[in-house]
Amino acid sequence: MGEPEDSAAHPGTPDGFERLWTPHRMVYIKGENKPASPEEQECPFCAVQSRDDREGLIVHRGDLAYAVLNLYPYSPGHLLICPYRHVADLTELDHEEVCALGALTQDAMRVLRAASSPHGFNLGINQGAVAGAGIAAHLHQHVVPRWAGDANFLPVVGQTKALPQLLDQTWEIVRNCWDSYVASGDS
Repeated sequence: MGEPEDSAAHPGTPDGFERLWTPHRMVYIKGENKPASPEEQECPFCAVQSRDDREGLIVHRGDLAYAVLNLYPYSPGHLLICPYRHVADLTELDHEEVCALGALTQDAMRVLRAASSPHGFNLGINQGAVAGAGIAAHLHQHVVPRWAGDANFLPVVGQTKALPQLLDQTWEIVRNCWDSYVASGDS
């Protein structure tokens, strides 16, 4: 067997192979952004509320809840609908907050349809760490756009997902569609 053309080639060096790199997932896997307890670290869903919308990836702010891009998306446009109030359980929300969460979820679906024409959605709330909540201390509902064929061998075999957009690009598309949606008076 002969030496490769460029003996200095390594996984980070272009060599004609297409590679999917998802180094941002290591932050999630290691739990670097997850509060260990309310005393040890500020809740990221509370902290993001005081940030600039683009920096915080917030695409819309309502009166009682807001929509933010998931920092570790399952697919482009994966939104989280969060109440402003720091509560862990759906039963802790008052009637107005439950209605706001539902209405904002409907708006998110309409906006994502305009932004990227998904074929369907996964909607869900994971209540508690044992149920899969990455940040169990602050309630949030997932709105995950889905397309036919978007599930392939990569997540199963390679434990990798291919995301065709950077978060900032997704933020810009979704935010612009949300602004148009609000301007049209449909919200």
